[in-house]
Amino acid sequence: MTESSALRTDRYELTMVDAAIESGTADRRCMFEAFARRLPNGRRYGVVAGTGRLLEQIRQFRFTDAELTWLRDNDVVRQPTLDWLADYSFAGNIWGYQEGEAYFPGSPLLVVEGTFAEGVILETIVLSVLNYDTSVASAAARMVSVSLGRPIAEMGSRRTSEYAAVAAARAAYIAGFAATSNLEAGRSWGVPTMGTAAHSFTLLHDSEEDAFRAQVKAFGTDTTLLVDTYDIAHGIELAVKVAGTGLGSIRIDSGDLPTVVAAARAQLDDLGAVNTKITVTSDLDEYAIAALSGSPVDSFGVGTSVVTGSGSPAAGMVYKLVAHTDDDGAWVPVAKTSTSKVSIGGRKDAVRRIGADGLAALEVVLVGDGPDGEPETAPGQATERELLVPLVTNGTIDERFLGASGTERARAHHASVMRELPAQAFRLGRGEAVIPTIYR
Repeated sequence: MTESSALRTDRYELTMVDAAIESGTADRRCMFEAFARRLPNGRRYGVVAGTGRLLEQIRQFRFTDAELTWLRDNDVVRQPTLDWLADYSFAGNIWGYQEGEAYFPGSPLLVVEGTFAEGVILETIVLSVLNYDTSVASAAARMVSVSLGRPIAEMGSRRTSEYAAVAAARAAYIAGFAATSNLEAGRSWGVPTMGTAAHSFTLLHDSEEDAFRAQVKAFGTDTTLLVDTYDIAHGIELAVKVAGTGLGSIRIDSGDLPTVVAAARAQLDDLGAVNTKITVTSDLDEYAIAALSGSPVDSFGVGTSVVTGSGSPAAGMVYKLVAHTDDDGAWVPVAKTSTSKVSIGGRKDAVRRIGADGLAALEVVLVGDGPDGEPETAPGQATERELLVPLVTNGTIDERFLGASGTERARAHHASVMRELPAQAFRLGRGEAVIPTIYR
């Protein structure tokens, strides 16, 4: 039986539904929007991730007898609401930026249309998935952009929760990482997996040489030998002695990496292992990877930094009611206007203006009513790319965005989007969004 996601939410989602049922407003047609007022940490672009996971969570958002019993026993909501929840299944429409897409301040990343009750109840699950996955993907994209085409593996499972580890591996892969150490991400989402041995394997054996021989016997000479348990230079000498000059790779997990890597490359070449690759995995982030741009590193492994969003563990997204219908069925824009948390009301669509050079120049958010319950369509200009795509139509999820195939689709889309961004987008220093957002 599929596990329910219905209680992965905040209590006030259900109490709002309870009060709206009491007041007779629960069935009013509403439009909710997920967006970010700003990019985290002075970054120049963000990367949308989590859409495929979110759609799976929405599919599993059902209140079985177990959930209903718990809600009843804990007096969370009253009986009419329990009856409504028992039949809940999202039946509205959802549009969103494709997974892997770049986004900017104000981009309407997800637009949810339905009754107030069926839309508001999704707020927490929407934000918990998109905020984390997008944060990871945005950090991962920065790392990929400075890796100069060299593959990066995600290795952060032990630096986050067991559930977040799977989500992080998927998000990093969408943003261009080559593989993950997490097996569940491989099983659930089709992310390539990698990994050989840790220092404990070396310490288990009576000598480093014995450990290398055991590993080569098990996996062949194309394996990766971890050479920094004791002395790196001696470890490299033993690795080539055991595996021969056809050794696949060595891994270095400590030391002053630019200096250590240069010495390792020279030593490998002197020993005749000219094709043996060097992988480094020592607390890397985008800045450390950039600092190694001139070093003979062949691949990277990143853990803590990527699964924590490289200093921005949440993307800062919010989920707001932006419009509802009046008694005549016409859409009425609504928005919060207090303090600095100002929102722009109204139903929205979005296009990205592409210049004659093929590069993104402007994020255009279209505000206004659209025909027949759909967001306003973008002008059919060749220089404007439409950003919102249908994800759920009358409760039916578009299967193309789910599972391993959806993950690959998102990865391919991300790669194409990155080619649209101006070169300034990939500077690591703090800065404003690389293209401005306007409302039309």
